[in-house]
Amino acid sequence: MGVLAAGARRARRRHRVVSPTLRQRLALVAYGALLRLVVPLYLWRVRRRGRAEPLYAQFIGERRGRYEAPAVPGALWLHAVSLGETRAVAPLLTALREALPGVRLLLTHGTATGRAAGAALLAPGDAQAWLPFDTPGAVRRFFDHFAPIGGVVMETEIWPNLLAEARRRGLSVVLANARLSARSRSRGARVDALLRPAFASLAATFAQTEADAERLREAGADPVRVEGNLKFDLVPEPRLLALGRHWKGGLGGRPVVLGAVTREGEEATLLEVWRQVRTPRPLLVIVPRHPQRFEDVAVAILAAGYSMARRSAWTDAPPSTAATADVWLGDSMQEMPAWYALADAALLGGSFAPLGGQNLIEAAACGCPVVMGPHTFNFADAAERSLAAGAAVRVPDMAAGVAEAARIATHPADRERLAKAALSFARVHRGAAARMAAGIVERLRLGG
Repeated sequence: MGVLAAGARRARRRHRVVSPTLRQRLALVAYGALLRLVVPLYLWRVRRRGRAEPLYAQFIGERRGRYEAPAVPGALWLHAVSLGETRAVAPLLTALREALPGVRLLLTHGTATGRAAGAALLAPGDAQAWLPFDTPGAVRRFFDHFAPIGGVVMETEIWPNLLAEARRRGLSVVLANARLSARSRSRGARVDALLRPAFASLAATFAQTEADAERLREAGADPVRVEGNLKFDLVPEPRLLALGRHWKGGLGGRPVVLGAVTREGEEATLLEVWRQVRTPRPLLVIVPRHPQRFEDVAVAILAAGYSMARRSAWTDAPPSTAATADVWLGDSMQEMPAWYALADAALLGGSFAPLGGQNLIEAAACGCPVVMGPHTFNFADAAERSLAAGAAVRVPDMAAGVAEAARIATHPADRERLAKAALSFARVHRGAAARMAAGIVERLRLGG
């Protein structure tokens, strides 16, 4: 670790950023003052969320930069806010460990799903914590306690006080797997005085696409390189793929349509439109995006008059009665590869309401054809590439999506063609993890 620390010190000396203007400094002061006022509300929301997801209510002090256990300084810090970012960071961690033998990692998160998934990625000597609320005092205590040698934040996590404090300490931070939609850039431009210094303070930004890179440069990031999307490097766990196929084997050849990672408002529309599917209908499986909504979705399914089987009610194999249920509710966590392996076609959650869509790359890697709605701005490049590769289909609304997904599920030749295209699409875009790991080592000067 001495070589890593020496490299990090060189990175601090070599990395220089433009000092913020007076207007920008005043914006940061006003932002910090506002956050101090809302800390009680923030902590109340965290505790309230903890009623449905108990992990939120644990280690509350960390949200304010207060830690119970001592820390060993000198870890490489990586921040992955939620489940999607934490899963995406997994291949990057593997590549970093190969590039930096003996490196210790500090993982931080903002959500319970992210922290739970991150725990499985830890190696001996690694640490895990909540990222503190972005008040000046909390971020100072965070850096005082952990004293990392450098930082990597994932995708869109730009916190002005956090990055300002890193800059003051001469700590280099890289934005990895970065994306910035046109909508987010437009909104961020309204508070450029606050965000521009944060983007400018980054030692490097590794963007998913050229369009992301252009918007990130406009926002103030420099240098910016296009390195691809880490999610393509995720390989579905064979055990989960086998589990999904095992479930499918108990359905006697019944087709399956999956509502994948659905968002609030989409399930009600899906359940209403599903009545229009001709009988015998395929099995409909709904896997909501947020676990705190499992019960609400279960109530909605029953209220709509459908019979239901819940994943939480069985262990490895569904009961025999599940084969004839109208709807399965996927009220489990970290089993998406199993659901994609079960399905003949998937309706992409978040794309049928103006929410930007969910990650379709995981479905492609599992060989599951995707039917997406009109709203995929959060994953615009991946969506367009999947369409061009013949791995997905776009429709204008939920009614058209249900009709198309049911058609694919009941036409094996079309399903097989789309599945092969999906696997090829996922395979050809891999390699971002190795490229980003090399860039991180280079920009943070960690390799000696």
